[in-house]
Amino acid sequence: MEPMQHIPRRGFLRAFSASSVLGFPALLAAPKSTDVRIKEVKFGYEDYLYRTPIKFGGTPVDRVTLLNVDCVVETASGRSAKGFGSMPLGNIWAFPSKDMPYEVTLNAMKGLSERVAKITADYNETRHPVDINVTLEPLYLSAAEEESRRQKLKAPIPKLATLVVASPFDAAIHDAFGKLHRRSAYDIYGSDLMTHDLSHYLGPEFKGEYLQQYVLKKPKSRMPLYHLVGALDPITESDIQKRLNDNLPETLPEWIEYSGLTHIKIKLNGDDLSWDVNRVLAVDRATTETQRKRGVKTWYYSADFNERCPNVTYLLDFLRQVKEKAPAAFGRIQYIEQPTARDLKAHRSNVMHKASKLRPVVIDESLTDLENLLLAREMGYTGAALKACKGQAQALLMAAAAQKYKMFLCVQDLTCPGASLIHSAGIAAHVPGVAAIEANSRQYCPAANDAWEKRFPGIFDVRDGTVHTELINGLGLGAVPA
Repeated sequence: MEPMQHIPRRGFLRAFSASSVLGFPALLAAPKSTDVRIKEVKFGYEDYLYRTPIKFGGTPVDRVTLLNVDCVVETASGRSAKGFGSMPLGNIWAFPSKDMPYEVTLNAMKGLSERVAKITADYNETRHPVDINVTLEPLYLSAAEEESRRQKLKAPIPKLATLVVASPFDAAIHDAFGKLHRRSAYDIYGSDLMTHDLSHYLGPEFKGEYLQQYVLKKPKSRMPLYHLVGALDPITESDIQKRLNDNLPETLPEWIEYSGLTHIKIKLNGDDLSWDVNRVLAVDRATTETQRKRGVKTWYYSADFNERCPNVTYLLDFLRQVKEKAPAAFGRIQYIEQPTARDLKAHRSNVMHKASKLRPVVIDESLTDLENLLLAREMGYTGAALKACKGQAQALLMAAAAQKYKMFLCVQDLTCPGASLIHSAGIAAHVPGVAAIEANSRQYCPAANDAWEKRFPGIFDVRDGTVHTELINGLGLGAVPA
């Protein structure tokens, strides 16, 4: 692990004058006595190799870089607390490119990390964590443009990648704020601590409502685990060329037996209809046989195309063929994830109305703000995938909007290990309507979980098919003690 870089708060930045000079949007309401300002920011990286590769959007990945952030916040009266946030940079997913190799996009996100750290440390206003995030996001996006020019990138750092970089900073602030007030970070969104109601962030139809109305103060006790079957993963013994022999399962039946699985997420290619259909059928055959032996009669699938379907016709053909060839498998599909291109504005013809009548169709890569959530609804999407890697503030605001609009909700984790998995699982456990938790690091990067397993055994080592979310009961985000 690289040493944390220290970003001191700039003493010359003074409240309103700093806002004017640096372009921070001014908030009209006076700060509450409970609000905080940033006192100190530190960040560093950890690198891990995957136990086995995973395929994102057609590109195999065998490693991960974690961005870790420590942040100290203080109130106007001088009370202070320290918070921690962590997130995989996930550049293959957040900054996909056919023209730039892995190291180029990773270094772009690292360069942006330095800028985000400085912007965050320089912010001198005293506010609630949600308001800090909402205020700083435009500056983070401007910093991404500047870093893209500095590195002379062939394509600019996208908004999604910017959100990923900013997310551990946002997490650390929320974590510190919760610890400062001796509360869970999911119990800080009522009118007692927030200056603004939801209309300030989501529009007039939310007037008089506060974010806490859409967030559970205490986590659900247990939630089903969604286990990933990646496009490169062996399903049965015959798919294995050479065993890893590392004391962890390797085939799907082995994982089902080991973890007691009832929810399986299937990665699909989106550019080979026959392969995609046969992949689902193969997963269903292996699962059905294993569950029969276990005496389990009910289980579920989700289908993730990682936006690679050329159009909705491909998706409809996929669903039709699965239903014709294996009606029971079709019946087990709980939802479809991001089937077509993430840029909804550029692909307005990719409407999902027909497909969403068959199964919920959720946006994932497309969900970067309220505008895209509303556009997705207009285009026929009926669900939203929440992700900690887009920021605690944004994830919960989008969760509130999606609940208001009665959309299907799921939470996915970008193969988050360690504190980032606690964060992701925490969101899932505190948002009403989320039915299951994704936790891929136990499959692909267990080494990054070693330091966490003893404290959270039912989260990092699942044996009964459920994630024991009652363990996320500490102050702040619940990962690191106060």
